[in-house]
Amino acid sequence: MSRPGPRNLITDVPGLTVGNAEDRDVLTGTTVIVADEPSTAACSVAGGGPGTRETDLLRADTMVEQVDAIVLSGGSAYGLAAADGVTAKLGAMGRGYGLKDLPGVPKTPIVPSAILYDLANGGNKAWGEAPPYRALGEEAFENRAASFPLGNVGCGLGANAGAHAGGLGSASLRTNDGFTVGAIAGVNCFGSVFMPGTTSFWAWPYELNGEFGGHRPGADYECDPEEWGDAKMNPQPGQNTTIACIATDVALTPAQAQRVSQIALAGFARAIRPVFAPFDGDALFVLSTGRVALEEPTPIQLTRIGELAASTLARAIARGVYEADQKSAA
Repeated sequence: MSRPGPRNLITDVPGLTVGNAEDRDVLTGTTVIVADEPSTAACSVAGGGPGTRETDLLRADTMVEQVDAIVLSGGSAYGLAAADGVTAKLGAMGRGYGLKDLPGVPKTPIVPSAILYDLANGGNKAWGEAPPYRALGEEAFENRAASFPLGNVGCGLGANAGAHAGGLGSASLRTNDGFTVGAIAGVNCFGSVFMPGTTSFWAWPYELNGEFGGHRPGADYECDPEEWGDAKMNPQPGQNTTIACIATDVALTPAQAQRVSQIALAGFARAIRPVFAPFDGDALFVLSTGRVALEEPTPIQLTRIGELAASTLARAIARGVYEADQKSAA
């Protein structure tokens, strides 16, 4: 039976580290997923109000097929500047894309990113002409490690999941035949992650080892199809988003990574109701570190990877809210 990796974090996928940084006065933060080596990537955007950077570059028909890092940030459009800080750090290390090595010509780090809206959460946003996000990107990059906390950290610091505190969540799954899938998510959704009238997560069927509290609905539980539970009462366009990254050590082509990202979008729907609303900017990246070659990379195997990614993403979303609620109650 497939089980979570030793950390139950996306960094159980070998070759990845994650760094977080926060400005607790502003009530915002940034998360960066850094690959040890350039990695194949793809992206699927499903929400009606996304904010992204470099996602066009991830299409399967474009020239650059690998990325150096992925940034998930608070701050709405301001937060896209967090990738500037990460890009500068990687460039200073000599990492990045270049057609050829030329003296005095820097390489170009490839750092796609997505943002969530946390500008109306009560923090001090009077930053004038100096938003904090480039500095947060630099700090998150310097903080990268194999282990990291969940909940009110990184891009999840100022997030709200429906009527509950949102947060940063992560989970992993290691299969018996030797590959790993991981997920990380900043949960700031319009919809509810809880079943109406209960403390049970919509994602409860996918929970492993009681990782988000072990709450279950009763055997006779029913709810009206129109009953959404604790969704946000006053949604505004562009103010709600879940941004996420799936990673695997399976070697995928850009086209295969794109298909996995599309299958894995189901993880949002398993954890949040309703989802992909006009108010949401939901976006999902996929990273393949390429360390495990499938003996038979068939459509069935690709479907299997996408399905495992979807369930792992649902778990990561629930863990982000669970950990944020636990810390809020402490």
